[in-house]
Amino acid sequence: MEKGGAMNIKKAKDQVKDTIRAYLKKDEFGNYAINIMHQRPIFLLGAPGIGKTAIMEQIAEELDVGLVSYSMTHHTRQSAIGLPCITHKVYDGNEYTVTEYTMSEIIGSVYEMRELGGVREGILFLDEINCVSETLAPAMLQFLQFKIFGGHRVPEGWIVVTAGNPPEFNQSVREFDVVTMDRLKIIDVDPDYEAWREYAYRQGVHNAIIRYLDIKKANFFNIETTVDGKQYVTPRGWEDLSDMLKLYETIGAKVDTDLVGQYMHHPKIARDFSIYYDLYFKYKADYQIDEILSGKISEGVKEKVQAAPFDEKLSLLGLLLDAATSGCRAVMEEREVLLALLPQLKPIGAELGEEINSPEAILQTHIEAQSKQIARLKTLGRSSKESLALPHKMLNALEQYAAILAAKKFSKGEAAFSEIKTAFNNRSDTLSQNAEQTKARLENMFVFLENVFGEGQEILVAVTELTANGYASKFITEYGCPKYFAHNKDVLFYERGMDIMEDLKLLETL
Repeated sequence: MEKGGAMNIKKAKDQVKDTIRAYLKKDEFGNYAINIMHQRPIFLLGAPGIGKTAIMEQIAEELDVGLVSYSMTHHTRQSAIGLPCITHKVYDGNEYTVTEYTMSEIIGSVYEMRELGGVREGILFLDEINCVSETLAPAMLQFLQFKIFGGHRVPEGWIVVTAGNPPEFNQSVREFDVVTMDRLKIIDVDPDYEAWREYAYRQGVHNAIIRYLDIKKANFFNIETTVDGKQYVTPRGWEDLSDMLKLYETIGAKVDTDLVGQYMHHPKIARDFSIYYDLYFKYKADYQIDEILSGKISEGVKEKVQAAPFDEKLSLLGLLLDAATSGCRAVMEEREVLLALLPQLKPIGAELGEEINSPEAILQTHIEAQSKQIARLKTLGRSSKESLALPHKMLNALEQYAAILAAKKFSKGEAAFSEIKTAFNNRSDTLSQNAEQTKARLENMFVFLENVFGEGQEILVAVTELTANGYASKFITEYGCPKYFAHNKDVLFYERGMDIMEDLKLLETL
């Protein structure tokens, strides 16, 4: 089987996204430029847990199309192609009894999303297609060739994307024949830590995991066959462990090797990470991270750092960056919420000015509309925290405004809107204050690194990390960081934007 060269998950995402954009392109007559029969299904071939499923939701959101996902290992022949039913048809004047099939559950889900989600285009994602049962295998091959399950075709505008594992990772894998493979667009995906790291930052993966993998990249993905069976760790395992670590810390439960081993099915790596996790918090306490970022540098801490081994220095640098960039993330997420609220508040102000309905009733109408938007996003297949965070935060803001109006029982719409503007501008002022504090913490981090390491490689690592972290780079673009630019004069992305208040105080002009 001839395949293109393997690529990381980030490049694979770009390949899939561009292919879908091409498939959805229409000619001057409104028809798809590539006929549906010639739109090769995409086949992502890669090890388990490397993010094949995660990128599909990102692509669907970025292209604003629907997403229907199925794992084919969970399906029987009946659920995939439908149930047989007897019908009667007339041919050349004679009636015949024939067998047809009810609509496949999978195809039916596509039509249901078209109706409920109000979308005509989307992605049908079928995972683990090369691990289907023996009874389903012939129907699966027919589907890949003709996009038909039980006589029912995938509707136009819906692109078929599939995924599977290579045989070395799954004994249930069935090799496709050449005829089938020749009808697929094959993308071979390899695990790559640097590509996953960008995703991990966006998803808020636990900082201890990122710092550990920075030091021991070989433990990011590892599958071994031993006398005791398979031992493995995958990117999916790290992300799931991250969620549990955060919850354990919230409820005060103990994190130990037993917990880590439930996600890292590799005893040596599980023990190794457990030790590092404890050291991570020990370093955080010993080096007084918050004190350093507030501008206080004791001689004792300075001497301790300079005498520390390289791994400990790298961990300290990671702790400083984690604390500094967490503030960047909080500021940029809050900024995103306030900027998204502006177009919501303008029509609210106009309706309150007309005073057709009570202020509470007007707010409730917009709350219901936002709730429906969240429900629609879920219908379209958006389920990640990243996809739903902003809509939920906007809903919370509207509910807070409604609570303010209900408590003060405004009878005049103009007075009610003035109260909403005050609440909005107070939130904007708080954002500006937090931005200044975050900027100062970044500056203090560089001052500490200069005092302890001079112009050593640690400064270069810090600059590189801030550039790679999406939230930090956006923060620096908006608010600046003189010492960052002093150490990175070649950075070209910096273009100072409008002051945050000029964006957010637009509400004053309503």
